[in-house]
Amino acid sequence: MRRSEFDRAVDAEFGALGSALIDDLGLPRLGNRTARQALRDGEPPREVWLALCVEADVPEARRYGVGRLDPRDR
Repeated sequence: MRRSEFDRAVDAEFGALGSALIDDLGLPRLGNRTARQALRDGEPPREVWLALCVEADVPEARRYGVGRLDPRDR
Protein backbone atom coordinates (compact mmCIF):
# COMPACT_ATOMS: atom_id res chain seq x y z
CA MET A 1 0.00 0.00 0.00
CA ARG A 2 1.29 3.42 -0.95
CA ARG A 3 0.67 6.55 1.09
CA SER A 4 -1.82 7.79 -1.52
CA GLU A 5 -3.71 4.49 -1.21
CA PHE A 6 -3.71 4.89 2.58
CA ASP A 7 -5.21 8.37 2.22
CA ARG A 8 -7.92 7.13 -0.16
CA ALA A 9 -8.71 4.20 2.16
CA VAL A 10 -9.08 6.51 5.16
CA ASP A 11 -11.33 8.86 3.16
CA ALA A 12 -13.46 5.99 1.86
CA GLU A 13 -13.86 4.28 5.22
CA PHE A 14 -14.12 7.22 7.63
CA GLY A 15 -15.08 10.23 5.52
CA ALA A 16 -14.88 13.52 7.41
CA LEU A 17 -13.82 11.73 10.62
CA GLY A 18 -10.69 10.33 8.96
CA SER A 19 -8.52 13.35 9.64
CA ALA A 20 -9.41 13.36 13.33
CA LEU A 21 -8.75 9.63 13.62
CA ILE A 22 -5.30 9.74 12.08
CA ASP A 23 -4.38 12.73 14.25
CA ASP A 24 -5.91 11.69 17.59
CA LEU A 25 -6.38 7.93 17.89
CA GLY A 26 -3.48 6.15 19.60
CA LEU A 27 -2.69 2.79 18.01
CA PRO A 28 -1.46 0.18 20.52
CA ARG A 29 -0.05 -1.99 17.72
CA LEU A 30 2.23 0.92 16.85
CA GLY A 31 3.38 1.90 20.32
CA ASN A 32 0.34 4.11 20.98
CA ARG A 33 1.46 6.53 18.28
CA THR A 34 -1.20 8.12 16.11
CA ALA A 35 -1.41 7.08 12.47
CA ARG A 36 0.15 10.39 11.44
CA GLN A 37 3.06 9.93 13.87
CA ALA A 38 3.63 6.35 12.74
CA LEU A 39 3.68 7.36 9.07
CA ARG A 40 6.03 10.23 9.82
CA ASP A 41 8.30 7.78 11.67
CA GLY A 42 8.49 5.59 8.56
CA GLU A 43 6.01 2.82 9.37
CA PRO A 44 4.64 1.19 6.21
CA PRO A 45 1.22 2.62 5.28
CA ARG A 46 -0.26 -0.89 5.13
CA GLU A 47 0.72 -1.58 8.76
CA VAL A 48 -0.68 1.77 9.86
CA TRP A 49 -3.91 1.13 7.94
CA LEU A 50 -4.36 -2.29 9.54
CA ALA A 51 -3.64 -0.92 13.04
CA LEU A 52 -6.16 1.86 12.45
CA CYS A 53 -8.74 -0.68 11.27
CA VAL A 54 -8.28 -2.78 14.40
CA GLU A 55 -8.75 0.19 16.73
CA ALA A 56 -11.72 1.55 14.78
CA ASP A 57 -13.42 -1.88 14.51
CA VAL A 58 -13.43 -1.90 10.71
CA PRO A 59 -14.73 -5.30 9.55
CA GLU A 60 -12.02 -7.50 8.05
CA ALA A 61 -13.84 -7.61 4.73
CA ARG A 62 -13.19 -3.87 4.32
CA ARG A 63 -9.51 -3.90 5.33
CA TYR A 64 -7.83 -5.39 2.26
CA GLY A 65 -7.47 -3.96 -1.21
CA VAL A 66 -8.95 -0.58 -0.35
CA GLY A 67 -7.41 2.63 -1.57
CA ARG A 68 -6.44 1.24 -4.94
CA LEU A 69 -7.64 2.99 -8.03
CA ASP A 70 -9.66 0.98 -10.50
CA PRO A 71 -7.37 0.63 -13.56
CA ARG A 72 -10.29 1.65 -15.78
CA ASP A 73 -10.47 5.00 -13.97
CA ARG A 74 -6.83 5.97 -14.46
